[in-house]
Amino acid sequence: MELQMDNFMLYCTSKHLSEKTLKSYEQTLRLFAMYMEEQFQINEVSKVKSAHIRHYIKYLRERGKYSVTGNQASLLVNHPDQRKDYKKDIGDTTIANYLRNIKVFFNYLYDVEREIKTNPVESIAPIKPKRKQKALLTSDEIVKVLRQFDITTFHGYRNWIVTRLLLDTGIRISECLALIPKVIDFKNKAILIENPKNNQQRYVYFSFKMSSDLKRWLQYHDRFSSSDFIFPTIRGTQLQIRNFEKSLRDAGKNVGVNIHPHQLRNNFAKYYLLNGGDWFSLSRILGHSSVEVTQKAYLDFTDKEIGAKYQKHSPLNNLKL
Repeated sequence: MELQMDNFMLYCTSKHLSEKTLKSYEQTLRLFAMYMEEQFQINEVSKVKSAHIRHYIKYLRERGKYSVTGNQASLLVNHPDQRKDYKKDIGDTTIANYLRNIKVFFNYLYDVEREIKTNPVESIAPIKPKRKQKALLTSDEIVKVLRQFDITTFHGYRNWIVTRLLLDTGIRISECLALIPKVIDFKNKAILIENPKNNQQRYVYFSFKMSSDLKRWLQYHDRFSSSDFIFPTIRGTQLQIRNFEKSLRDAGKNVGVNIHPHQLRNNFAKYYLLNGGDWFSLSRILGHSSVEVTQKAYLDFTDKEIGAKYQKHSPLNNLKL
């Protein structure tokens, strides 16, 4: 199993999958292999049956968060036992992701490498977790968060701009932190995203307000940094996603607002639709493979949000009758 997992990871790397996806596959498969060895003394992929995978899903529901690791050295660094959610139930979304990764692995062994004669995941239905409605931040909440950044400092000003850009364009935080000046077209108020999640280039667009913000930031950036990245660290290196996430979460905690980078992308999409934008153009901007993918991700409007959109587009309100 170890050899086949290594081959699978090489295959995934050759397909230029994102670092996040590769880490997810690696972690899932290492933990699954540990379980198979410890519980069933199985270390060959050909001996894995559907029942083993179902046992593993049951085990995941019972074992609790962070109670098992595939890398013992990480315990000395991350101290999972000190987390507030240590050993709490693993959510359906996480378990669904584990199962999906395991399915991808065995499908690869069956369809691509022909290493197994029967596919143990073929009869296992995917787990479909209930989607939680994503909170729409109010303008007051967004303003409160933005005011937490000290724009008299380099990192505070940078985080303020990044937060506004995520909300204004809907780009992913990974895409934002990789930006360099040459991809910004101020004439057309567009940004070329060169290395997105699906490996296809696309344009996103920014507002007149953001145009002014970006121009001022680039002037400030050039005075204090020689970095090629638009939003670097003080040392000029690329800002890590986890460091910005922490800064944004801390800013939110200070004013009682739960916020994270992907929530800004989600809020961009919802506000875009609530303000009259269409699904097709939104799908293009977000870089989704189809309109259906966009609708699946952003159809969770609350009754209040639907009511507000209705009032804006009501025939009686808009016709002189």
